[in-house]
Amino acid sequence: MTREQMVARWLDLTRRVLPGMAPAARWPIRFDHCFMRVCLDHAIGQPWHERVHRPAVRHLDDDQLQRAITLAERIAADPAILAGLNEQSLAWRRASRQN
Repeated sequence: MTREQMVARWLDLTRRVLPGMAPAARWPIRFDHCFMRVCLDHAIGQPWHERVHRPAVRHLDDDQLQRAITLAERIAADPAILAGLNEQSLAWRRASRQN
């Protein structure tokens, strides 16, 4: 997949696919930026903005972007994993604020 295709896939998943699934699934998050946060934090292994400049989509390397895409696809395929991923993302952010 080219970088352009990866970015297009990322934006489709986080702006259309996942937010479109959220209301019916009664997910704990529903906005595009929340899905981006969860996927990016897990792709980086910490709050993404601590290691990647904004806007993330321009500054992620291809491996980081692919990990975020893969996780977004996993969430779409197995929505039950979202709550735990969201909680971990929030926990990383709480811990980061305390440091």
